[in-house]
Amino acid sequence: MRQHQDRLCNRRVFRLGTMTMSRDAARAQCRRRAGACSRIRRSVAALGRFRGGSPWLNSPRTGHGRRLARALIALAAVLAFEAHPETGGTFMVGACKFDTIGPGVVTGIVDARTVLLDGGREARLAGIEIPTAGPKAGAGEVLPSLVGRDAILRRIGAAGAEQDRYGRLLVQLFVPEPGSERWIQADLLERGHARVSSRVGDRACARELLAREGKARDAKLGVWAEPIYGIMRADEPAAVAAERGRFAIVEGKVLSVRESGATIFVNFGRRWTEDFAVTIAKRNERGFAAAGVAPARLQGRQVRVRGIVEQRGGPWIEATHPEQIEVLERN
Repeated sequence: MRQHQDRLCNRRVFRLGTMTMSRDAARAQCRRRAGACSRIRRSVAALGRFRGGSPWLNSPRTGHGRRLARALIALAAVLAFEAHPETGGTFMVGACKFDTIGPGVVTGIVDARTVLLDGGREARLAGIEIPTAGPKAGAGEVLPSLVGRDAILRRIGAAGAEQDRYGRLLVQLFVPEPGSERWIQADLLERGHARVSSRVGDRACARELLAREGKARDAKLGVWAEPIYGIMRADEPAAVAAERGRFAIVEGKVLSVRESGATIFVNFGRRWTEDFAVTIAKRNERGFAAAGVAPARLQGRQVRVRGIVEQRGGPWIEATHPEQIEVLERN
């Protein structure tokens, strides 16, 4: 009996889904939503009770009430899909292991890193930073070319954050190609349209992305052809300070590592009031050490750090994740 109900539910979900998304997307949702029907059924039942208790919705003199009820039920189904994304297994690209969130259709572009999906949700491209100024900045022709395309939404590792504080889905975006899939973040990095962000979520995958970024940088593609987006020198703190509040990549030799209270200071100069530094919370020290970037062992090494530039005295970047720091020269 329950299997019969689930089959009926799946058919109903498909019909309701097609009211707000393409038939292919709705069909893919149904295939991936094993176990989701009970949630959909509860949402539909609740709206059904609301419909039954409203004389206006059941008025024989108008069809508007019935159409509104059907639209509300469809909305509940879609919201249930999106609020409880089921994973569709893992997917590998090189060293990157992804957890699949589900399918979608790109219906518009919100900004350089955000696309609009069918159903009205916004998806933010995670793991990269895209400059928004300059003649070669931005995602160029890549993102606009995705409008109308089917997409697959994934995240790096099952523990990755699903949404940001604005309610946008944080995703690794893939689009189907003949015989393969195109990873949009990797494509943007390889074309020089993006830089690896300060938070990727997995160090092995961060290395994969950094390698793609490095090839574009060496070839001076995209933004790497503009000095303003190049790697900054730690021994030029005034130039770094000028980037306050913005994402930057800074490289230099670590002069000393000191602790003060709950903070570890990775210093690139002798004067904290003027020189560049990286700060690491003491509570995160073990995590950095486990990832091969123990703060105490950075002294004397050439490192590259990425993040948002702050200033208190000299300029500094707070490192909250090990993938923010690349050790370029090991003792």
